[in-house]
Amino acid sequence: MSEPIKLFQYNTLSALMSGLFEGSLTIGELLEQGDLGIGTLDEIDGELIVLDGKAYQARGDKTITEVSPDVKVPYAAVVFHQAEVIFKQRFEASNEELQTRIETYYDGANLFRSIKIHGTFAKMHVRMIPKAKEGARFADVATRQPEYTVDNVTGTIVGIWTPEMFHGVSVAGYHLHFITDDHTFGGHVIDYVISEGIVEVGAVDQLDQRFPVQDRKYLFAKLNLEELKEDIEKSE
Repeated sequence: MSEPIKLFQYNTLSALMSGLFEGSLTIGELLEQGDLGIGTLDEIDGELIVLDGKAYQARGDKTITEVSPDVKVPYAAVVFHQAEVIFKQRFEASNEELQTRIETYYDGANLFRSIKIHGTFAKMHVRMIPKAKEGARFADVATRQPEYTVDNVTGTIVGIWTPEMFHGVSVAGYHLHFITDDHTFGGHVIDYVISEGIVEVGAVDQLDQRFPVQDRKYLFAKLNLEELKEDIEKSE
């Protein structure tokens, strides 16, 4: 019997949304748990992109840097991606059109999936969360996050599809980040138009949910769940 494919998630999106931005898990520790995924950095300083076992930081000034193993994250989700479905996208399509096609391959609506799309994109629209002090509301910080759109770029989208029942633990639906092949542009995907590419959908058998158990602020945080749901809708 093959080993189960585990999605490793550190912390919850709800905790991040409530202003708990301090990193408490190192990139080195994170990469022991997966080679593809998404997240953010200490003090929500940009977008974390994990691709082929390496971690990259996309900041609001449009810079991309590889992240050293000692840098800490407050929130991330990674998996050792194993493609269960691979197909070629041979014609131009919007993100909605491609995602509708991807979902035809899902066996049910209640399992996580890993997503990897390498291709040429006629348009790529991303944003990067700006650095903020702990305690600020994520949704407020998100209102001033820079957005960029570039045309005709080649790169990889990585991310996780989350079932509706886990909304709040993560964001329901697609949470995707992008990085170009030359590692000069990337961020949190807002929307895109793909020209052509290879789409991989990976199975996830188990969710390994970890918490910052040494973080006293997390342990005793009072969370307004209704407000957090609204903030997730605004921010994601």
